[in-house]
Amino acid sequence: MSHIAPTENQGNDVEAVEKLHRHYQELNEQMKGVIVGLDDVIEQLLIIILCRGHGMLEGVPGLAKTLIVSTLSSLLNLSFRRIQFTPDLMPSDITGTEILEEDNTTGKRFFRFIKGPLFANIVLADEINRTPPKTQSALLEAMQERQVTVAGATHALPDPFFVLATQNPIEQEGTYTLPEAQLDRFMLKIEVGYPERLDEIDIVKRATTGYRFQTKEVITGDEIIALQDLVRKVPVADHVYEFAVDLARRSRPGTGAGNGTVASEDMINWGAGPRASICLIMAAKARAILQGRFHTTTDDICAVAPPVLRHRLVPTFNAEAAGKTANDIVRDLVQEMRIVSPHRG
Repeated sequence: MSHIAPTENQGNDVEAVEKLHRHYQELNEQMKGVIVGLDDVIEQLLIIILCRGHGMLEGVPGLAKTLIVSTLSSLLNLSFRRIQFTPDLMPSDITGTEILEEDNTTGKRFFRFIKGPLFANIVLADEINRTPPKTQSALLEAMQERQVTVAGATHALPDPFFVLATQNPIEQEGTYTLPEAQLDRFMLKIEVGYPERLDEIDIVKRATTGYRFQTKEVITGDEIIALQDLVRKVPVADHVYEFAVDLARRSRPGTGAGNGTVASEDMINWGAGPRASICLIMAAKARAILQGRFHTTTDDICAVAPPVLRHRLVPTFNAEAAGKTANDIVRDLVQEMRIVSPHRG
């Protein structure tokens, strides 16, 4: 773990970073008692939480997406609600609704607001692409404003508040694909893949025996809010800012940033916007402090580039015909940036 000689103003922050790194190690040990593998997924989820963002998890059924989120919420001592999105789900089903009640003493009638499942610290929006755009929009409004408005009254959501949505990448029938502008609201798109062979054997053994693991709280909600403020204090050198911005700009066809290489009209229809540049820096800051460093490097930018950019790029037909996925394009962009950038650290 890297250490920096603290200045008078930075001493407390550096100490907080080292404390968080210890918490991260403890949290990983707790997660391994329940979840086998998925270390990258756990790190990316924590990055989302430290950056006060929202995330999209994509993976086929049965890969423990719900379990990993619910387990993480228990370790962080946060309330957790799971919403199963279906074609008949209405906005009021997730935000809440007002009901008419009568006072038995006075006989007067009044409306009382009943909170929906959105009123939790961590909300798992399961199969978000299975619900109509009207309900999707209600969720995304809550994500952005961190409040809901029902019958003209505004209700604040809990703090901290995170939405982790899931999608099934193989089913297309009966789905409502989120537009690119709505996908852009998600800080990271996390891909949950199949486990390795030995990991899968361990999973099967745990699931078919009497294996139990009792988790314990690692970080409180109040500590998370303090750590979110800490992330913004992590210093970033100018060349790291430039690296992040140039990487995002390189994905935009027609800007000249790609110099006719990956980021051309042949590979990308639409590239990442300024929100991607912001997310690259914030995610890199969070990754740095998770590893016990109070400074950010271009390696951090490269590490977080796939989950930040993969859902913000729209490949062309030519790219798809050539077998190039968004992940492939992001990998090529990062490789090019490593070559052209004069800074490697």
